[in-house]
Amino acid sequence: MSEISVASASPAVASTRQSARFIHRALRHRSFMVGFLIIAVVVAVAIFAPLLAPHDPYRQDLLARMARPVFLGGTWQHVLGTDTLGRDYLSRLIYGARVSLMIGCVAAFISAIIGTTLGILGGYFGGKVDAVVMFLVSVRLALPATLVALAVVALFGGSLTVVVVALGCLLWDRFAVVMRSATMQVRKMDYIAAAEVLGANVPRILWKDVLPNVMNALIVVLTLEMAHAIILEAALSFLGLGVQPPTPSWGLMISEGKEMLLFESWLIAIPGIALFILLLAINMLGDGIRDVTAPEGRN
Repeated sequence: MSEISVASASPAVASTRQSARFIHRALRHRSFMVGFLIIAVVVAVAIFAPLLAPHDPYRQDLLARMARPVFLGGTWQHVLGTDTLGRDYLSRLIYGARVSLMIGCVAAFISAIIGTTLGILGGYFGGKVDAVVMFLVSVRLALPATLVALAVVALFGGSLTVVVVALGCLLWDRFAVVMRSATMQVRKMDYIAAAEVLGANVPRILWKDVLPNVMNALIVVLTLEMAHAIILEAALSFLGLGVQPPTPSWGLMISEGKEMLLFESWLIAIPGIALFILLLAINMLGDGIRDVTAPEGRN
């Protein structure tokens, strides 16, 4: 009886040790911790935006337009000043975090589903299936993502939904290539052959055996594509084809402030710095996850 209990407890013990090892590596990895903390702060700000924003981000006050930030001699009523329509800049910056995170997460998730599915199928089956997958990847790479996104948004309108779907359907190629390569390596492992010999069906093998063992690469690509989606949304909004006014968006805030670049450069600097910090944090987190979850535990 004791042997059975020990055997049944051993997977739980191994899982606990693995989690403890991951936490230990993560706490020691400076890039991971810095990226994680910055993203955690941005996510908290986005979630609690109604509680943190000092003013309504949509409310216009033409009498208070172009008020300067506190660090440039402004008042504490508008800490980061106001824009050309008198809207509080800090409030719009806080609500803009919601738009950037939502677009980055949803677009990257859509891309991950498409690219991971194609990559795993091509890497596992090979042959004609792999040829079709690589043909689709080649077709996608032949179409510049930015130009296609501009055409799609110009054709269907610059709503938030259109931007998210367009970006999600354009950023899957890296997922497909990386997942295909990782699946080809996993395909040769003994446990895959053992599962096939035992009669496990293909969906079960792909879901239970292949996907968990390529998850490390998937997470890294997911973070990179999340940053890619955020910066593409900012570029589209800057060109006037992304998120439409009056929705707060960091790219749109940069676009609205470009006319005052030579006179009030802080209108561009504030959302630009926020965008830079978020993208840097996402990339640092992705690099940290790659290092922490790697078998050799790089630091």
